Order: sequence, then structure tokens, then C-alpha cells
Amino acid sequence: MSKQIKNSTVAGGVGAVATTGTAMATASAVSGASAAGIMSATAGSTGAALASLAGASGTAGGAAVASGMATIGSAVGGGMAAGAIITAAAPVAALAAIGWGLFKFFED
Repeated sequence: MSKQIKNSTVAGGVGAVATTGTAMATASAVSGASAAGIMSATAGSTGAALASLAGASGTAGGAAVASGMATIGSAVGGGMAAGAIITAAAPVAALAAIGWGLFKFFED
């Protein structure tokens, strides 16, 4: 009797590992860092672009990114560093969910 692992299970597992790895790498870069350190660790990333969308209205550039990271981080009881971790991991998690969904949709 042979038991096969579904492709969607593999895709979900790979996505979970990738998301966790991204979150851990970002956490090690921003833990204990000042606002300037967090900004330099996340500069030019997709997470920084996402954070700027959540920034306070009327702000631009670094102020929008910092404000957005702080706003996102406050949703989980953290601050700017927590927001940096969430915004770094969110795109990876979204791609993993899309990949899992596609595999699930086309599986027999």
C-alpha cells in the first residue's frame, strides 16, 4: 500500500517554511535596532512598500514607511519592529497561499 503526499501539501509546507524563514531573518535584522536601523534593514523591500501604504496620511517617504510599520505592528501589540517583520513575511505568505490554492484547485 503506497501513500502519496499531495502536491498542495508540499506547496503549503514549502510556503510555511519560506514565510517562517523570512520572518526570522527580518526579526534578527531588526531586533533591538533603532528606528534608523529598522529602516536600513528593510529599505527597498516589498515590506517597506506595503508599510508605506499603511502610513499616516500626509506623510511621504521614510515617514510613511515608519508610520506604516508602527501602525501594522500595533495591531499585534508591538511597534515598528513587529510591523517590519509582518510586512516582510506578508508577501511570502500571500504567494504561498496562492500557490497552495492553485495546487488544491487543480488536484483530483
